[in-house]
Amino acid sequence: MKIIPVIDLKNGVVVHAQQGLREQYQPICTHLCQSSDIYQVIEAFLGVYAFDTVYIADLNAITDQGDHDNLISDILAYFPHILFWVDSGYRRHKKHTGNYLPVLGSECYSDETLSELDAFDKRFILSLDYSAFEALGSKSLFSNQDLWPDTIIIMTLNRVGSNQGPDLDKLNWFCRQYPHKNFIAAGGIRDINDLQALKQVGVQQVLIASALHSGAIRREDIKNL
Repeated sequence: MKIIPVIDLKNGVVVHAQQGLREQYQPICTHLCQSSDIYQVIEAFLGVYAFDTVYIADLNAITDQGDHDNLISDILAYFPHILFWVDSGYRRHKKHTGNYLPVLGSECYSDETLSELDAFDKRFILSLDYSAFEALGSKSLFSNQDLWPDTIIIMTLNRVGSNQGPDLDKLNWFCRQYPHKNFIAAGGIRDINDLQALKQVGVQQVLIASALHSGAIRREDIKNL
């Protein structure tokens, strides 16, 4: 199983994501890293394990309140050995090279804008975003697998930073319904037991922030997986 650390950027600093309530997110200060500076947070993650992939959510871009394009470009150059999956909300296709892979979240796309995904030629990570009660964004994107790349995040926003555990039922359904796709769990992962449960339903990659910051998931756990 592959663990991918998560960084949520808001107003220039790393924040603690909780249950999708983005207006309430505050700069992190945790057992793992007392600084909310993105460089120090990444270094702290690398102190836990030699991660080769990191997920960045640009919350300003996702909510149409500016962006962190320049900061993210600097990060890509500073950590050339890390592949960064970057969710910057709705965007049109443009060429990227090196250690950048776009994440396109359903919450930022409507049925009217779905045609723009064609330009990406499936060279992106799809995030199917859910609130507590519904799928977010374009409904067609959830049902038309012809639009899907091979790798798909199942993002349950109300479980992010909640200590509720992952949405095993939903992830199990996707893994069984579409066994040829690679589904990634995001939201609510607490500890090694959750990782083992996800592995049993067929999930091979997970996005994690809180459990790394708290020390609930440690180097030894990652090695054992």
